[in-house]
Parts: sequence; structure tokens; C-alpha cells
Amino acid sequence: MYGDSATVRKILTELGDTWAVVGLSSNQQRAAYGVAAVLQRFGKRIVPVHPKAETVHGEKGYASLAEIPFEVDVVDVFVNSDLAGAVAEEAVAIGAKGVWFQLGVIDEGAFDRTRAAGLEMVMDRCPAIEIPRLR
Repeated sequence: MYGDSATVRKILTELGDTWAVVGLSSNQQRAAYGVAAVLQRFGKRIVPVHPKAETVHGEKGYASLAEIPFEVDVVDVFVNSDLAGAVAEEAVAIGAKGVWFQLGVIDEGAFDRTRAAGLEMVMDRCPAIEIPRLR
């Protein structure tokens, strides 16, 4: 696992409540849909990021991180590992404070680069599993 429990706690409780969820669409069968709902229940503002730019869970979607017209605190990544590094670089470019690669999303080079850029990062974990444990 990449990202110790202190980093998990910091991302979930200290970095801010606006989470861009990359790969989130209105497809209820996808993991991103359920995870975004859990994040909302725990007080996070989710921002869907998907090429379709769909509204999901009542929140307006955007086609890319760069199109979001407000500050994003954490970028939660639900894309294949081979695409995740580019998303992490976009997260750095937009000034996010943290990046979260979901279960099964692994790119060690992106992890190292993102941490070197000063962002908090967790990889191969799920915030919907971790956030209830904080209570």
C-alpha cells in the first residue's frame, strides 16, 4: 500500500472537502458512483470529471480537471493505471493538495512525482472504505 494511515487521515480530514472524482459518470454500476455517494454522505463536495461531463449526485460535471472553475482540494482517480499518471500531473497543475488513486490504480512513478511536487498521495486504497474508520 502506498500512503500510510497518517496520510490517509490527513487527506480525508485536513486537506479540504472539494473532491474531483475522475472517471465518475452516471453509470450506477461503476465503483466511482458508489464511492462518490459515500464521500457526499461524509460531507465532501464531489465534482464529476468525465469526458461526458455529466451531472452526477446533483453535482455538475466537467470534461477535465482543467475545466473546473474553482479550487479542488483532492483528486480521486478512477481510471486505468496506464492513464493515472497523466491525471496526477493534471492534479499538480491545477494546484490540488492531494491525489487518491483508487484500489487497483497503481503507478509508482506517478506516486513518486506527485509526492515530490509536494502533494499528499494515497494509492491502491479506497476512501469509501477508509473514511468510516476515522469516526
